[in-house]
Amino acid sequence: MNQHFKPNSVAGRDVASHLHSQTNPKRFEEKGPLVVTRGEGIRVFDDAGKSYIDAMAGLWCASLGFNNARLAAAANRQYNELGFYHTFFNRTHGPATDLAEKLLALTGMKGGKAYFATSGSEANETMVKLAWVYHTVRGKPTKRKVIARDRAFHGSTIAAASMCGLTFMHREFGLPLPGFIHTLCPDTYRGKLDGESDDAFADRLAAELEKLILREGPDSIAAFIAEPINAGGGIIVPPKSYFAKIQRVLKKYDILCLDDEIVCGFGRTGNWFGKETVGFTPDMMALAKGLSSSYFPISAVVLAPEIYDAVNEFNKQGGSFGHGFTNSGHPVGVAVALEAIKIYEEMDVVAHVRKMGARLREHFDALAKKFPIIGDVRGAGLMLGIEIVADRESRTPFDPALQAGLTFDQIAYENGLIGRCMGDTLGFSPPLIVTEKDVDEIAERCEKSLKQLATYLAKS
Repeated sequence: MNQHFKPNSVAGRDVASHLHSQTNPKRFEEKGPLVVTRGEGIRVFDDAGKSYIDAMAGLWCASLGFNNARLAAAANRQYNELGFYHTFFNRTHGPATDLAEKLLALTGMKGGKAYFATSGSEANETMVKLAWVYHTVRGKPTKRKVIARDRAFHGSTIAAASMCGLTFMHREFGLPLPGFIHTLCPDTYRGKLDGESDDAFADRLAAELEKLILREGPDSIAAFIAEPINAGGGIIVPPKSYFAKIQRVLKKYDILCLDDEIVCGFGRTGNWFGKETVGFTPDMMALAKGLSSSYFPISAVVLAPEIYDAVNEFNKQGGSFGHGFTNSGHPVGVAVALEAIKIYEEMDVVAHVRKMGARLREHFDALAKKFPIIGDVRGAGLMLGIEIVADRESRTPFDPALQAGLTFDQIAYENGLIGRCMGDTLGFSPPLIVTEKDVDEIAERCEKSLKQLATYLAKS
């Protein structure tokens, strides 16, 4: 054990025993963890009593804050009534049925079905397996490959990580698996050519996609998966015409569209779902995070009728759908999700997010006028990013050795603000319950941190 920590402290014991996700092991051994002891609204508190505004809602997910009494009560009621049961072998329970109906209504996937899992990774992999069944039933069993995009994030399990377009998700594990291929990211800030309009950029991306399909062979490709707005890849908002142009290409070659709404769903982008924000019409949708405000591990896939029909047809001789997770449709998870959705509806989440998101964006646009290191401000609703650059005019990035984004993260942390650096993009995705006062305080702490970062970079 690192002697910097008291042996019997939570920090010391954690360093000695706990392998952390998305954490540098050596740095963790040296610096130890932030020990979070409680939450209050949009704030969390460490073991020294210091408070932090968590402007990332944890991992884009705690939409209703960190201590919502109604969600806790919903879980407790369900634990007292039925703490666990499964949905295998024709079993169900009332909350699972209620949530399935609610998700079909909210998503507009009329005549379809909802399938429950535990994590976003499981939901995305479920969509891939269902795409394979769909094409097999239609006499096209060779359609197996999946196209994702550069800078996409779709999860950490093997197939989900293969769909990620981020090298740090691949390098340790020899990924991606064969059959998972990538096309260009719709990044208007970094991807457009000089003088190229957003619409022309979208045309070029669609043309590149078609070239990829033809090179791989249309009869080999099952599906295309996309986040409406790339989250972990840097909060990338596509051009307005992007999805319409992309989907025309996909329809031409009989390729399914899979919508990863894990971050964008449930009001995050200023609509109930990100597909509405960007004009995406999917065949299946993966939901998680905001579904329960992450008060219980639950995810869902909502599928169009023709996808369900394929599963039905495949098993018409009496077989059973060969897929499932122990906790699919867990009664406590679906009870918490139902209560979360009820809260979203009562607070008019879409209108609230649009108002608070516009206020935060106004603050960030004002900061861009104050700080030459801000190259781009982008996002939608309460999902915003600030990309910092060495030279705004030429869009020249900082030398990676400076770790400018990570340095901002560390400075902001000292100032009681938790954000997230994605390279040199500073991400903000606060709980959807933020007030005007909260938004103003996030902006104030961000400005203070940017001033300190600018001073540090000027000396480097």
